[in-house]
Amino acid sequence: MKFAICQELFESTPWKEQCRIISDAGYTGIEVAPFSIADDLASVPDSQLSDMKTIAADYGLQIIGLHWLLAKTEGLYLTSPDTNVQAATAEYLRLLARTCAKLGGRVLVFGSPQQRNLLKGVSTSQAMEIAANVFRQAAAEFESSNVILCMEPLTDKETDFVNTCAQAADLIQQIDHPSFFLHQDVKAMLGAESQTVESLIYQYRDICGHFHVNDTNLLGPGMGDTDFAPILKALHDVTYDGWVSVEVFDYSPGAEKITHESIRCMQDIVVSL
Repeated sequence: MKFAICQELFESTPWKEQCRIISDAGYTGIEVAPFSIADDLASVPDSQLSDMKTIAADYGLQIIGLHWLLAKTEGLYLTSPDTNVQAATAEYLRLLARTCAKLGGRVLVFGSPQQRNLLKGVSTSQAMEIAANVFRQAAAEFESSNVILCMEPLTDKETDFVNTCAQAADLIQQIDHPSFFLHQDVKAMLGAESQTVESLIYQYRDICGHFHVNDTNLLGPGMGDTDFAPILKALHDVTYDGWVSVEVFDYSPGAEKITHESIRCMQDIVVSL
């Protein structure tokens, strides 16, 4: 099982130091938030992306992809009825695909709840059509860059658009392109679904392209009440071969503590599978 961690919890820590800490803890993958690279991603030279990839590799890490795709951007929105906004959003997704590929990654995780909430006068079915259209506009770039986009269901505390795996699967079916997959997130599934996380892993095994582990207390595995043993066993049983990536939202215990305790919990479970 391949373990990664989302690196934005390190905030202002230099990239090289992030990689050292993550590698020393035992991870082999690192997942990047675009806003941590630069405020204006389009202005980032290829040499900077190449240096990030090289430094990560020097520490035995692969940059696996990008998440928080539209966070801290302006004028971009997945479900806006404005065709100019749709075009701009699709163009930015194409840029993200190229950036991901230059970093050596393959996965784009679409969460970004604040850039997908239903706008006034837009129904859920209309939003589904708009989102599918935006994604289809970027699909050719995803394919040529050899990246996949994974749609992330989130709870209704975070967004009112795509809350369940079933809804994400419907959107993926509507897009109808081989570069689109489901993203599953433990915290989100625990907060939004009537089924267990394990049953959802089995049910959507054929379309799950990426997986985030976290607790409902916003910390990592082993730092809350969630039992990750049946979850990791389910991933093992369905022969999931993607990344299991730690994503936390409460940084208060400190990045290094979170990094080490999360992987220690998962490693202890995996040895018994």
